Amino acid sequence: MRAFILDRYGRKVALRLGEIANPEVGEEDVLVQIHAAGVNLLDSKLRSGEFKLILPYRPPFVLGHDLAGVVVRVGSRVTRFKPGDEVYARPADQRIGTFAELIAVREADLALKPKNLTMEEAASIPLVGLTAWQALVERGQLKRGQKVFIQAGSGGVGTIAIQLAKSLGATVATTTSTSNIDLVRGLGADIVVDYKREDFESKLSGFDLVLHSQDGKALDKSLRVLRAGGRLVSISGPPDPAFAEEIGAPWFARLFMRLLSSGARRKAKRLHTTFSFLFMRANGKQLEHLTSLIEAGQIRPVVDQVFPFQSTNEALAYVETGRAKGKVVIKVR
Repeated sequence: MRAFILDRYGRKVALRLGEIANPEVGEEDVLVQIHAAGVNLLDSKLRSGEFKLILPYRPPFVLGHDLAGVVVRVGSRVTRFKPGDEVYARPADQRIGTFAELIAVREADLALKPKNLTMEEAASIPLVGLTAWQALVERGQLKRGQKVFIQAGSGGVGTIAIQLAKSLGATVATTTSTSNIDLVRGLGADIVVDYKREDFESKLSGFDLVLHSQDGKALDKSLRVLRAGGRLVSISGPPDPAFAEEIGAPWFARLFMRLLSSGARRKAKRLHTTFSFLFMRANGKQLEHLTSLIEAGQIRPVVDQVFPFQSTNEALAYVETGRAKGKVVIKVR
C-alpha cells in the first residue's frame, strides 16, 4: 500500500511517499481502507522529535492520528463491525499511521461514522473530539450551569470543545483573533475575548473549568480566573506526575515531569485550584457519544481545507502556520 513515511526525525524533514506492507490484522483488529485523514499539530511535533520521551517511535514510521474509511476485514474476535461499515477513529498510540491507504485499528478504538457527515468531515473529528470530551466531561466534570473558559476557540480542539460545552449546558468563554469572532460566536461561545486587543484575565473571573492549550504565561493567568475549587486541564503541558504514572514512564522521565510541572502545581495549590495535564487517548465508546451529538445537530465539524493525498506534506506545513480554522484534512481515496 502507499503511505507517507517519516524516515528520520527533524523539524523540516519531508515525509516520503512510498510503498509499505499492508498492516497485519490481529484477532481484535479491524482493517480499514482509509478515505480521509485528519492532520494535527501533534503530527508535526512527533516529526520534530518533541515527544520522543513520551512516544518513542522508531523511524521509519507513518504519521497520522485521525481516519474515516470503510471496513475491509475484521479479526476473528471482532463482533461490532463488518466489511462495508463506514467508520472513524483515532488509532491508539504506537498504532498510528493514517497517512496511508490502509490501517489496522483495535475494535475498541473504532466507531461507526456519523451518518450525516462526509468522510472528510468525519476524519476531522476523532482526535479533537476525544480531547474535548476527556478534558471537559471525563477530567473536568463539567456540569449544566457551570462556566468554562476554552482557549483558542477557532482551533481544532476549540471549535469542538465550545459546542460540546454548550451541549452540556455550560456558559462558554473563549479567546480568538478579530477575524474569527463571528465563527466562535456561531459555535455557541457566550463570551469572546479578542486576544489581539484584550487581556482575558481582566475580563474573566469565577470560572469552574479552564481548558488550557496555550503557553506558560497563559497558564498562570488562567489559574487566576478560576474560582476556589476550580479545575484547569492543560493539553499543552507541562506533563505532571499523574500522567507519568498513567503511561508507565521510567523513573527518570517521572522525575523530569515532576520537576517540569512543579511550578504549575504549586500555583494551583496556592490558589485553591487544581492543575492536571491531559494527553488524549483512543476510545471508541466516547466517539459513539460524540456521534450521537453530531447526528443530533449539536456538534458540527469545522474543516478549513481538504488537501489531496499527494499533498500531505503541504497539508502538514499549513497546519504548522497556526492559521487553520478548525481542522485540515487529507483526502486519501
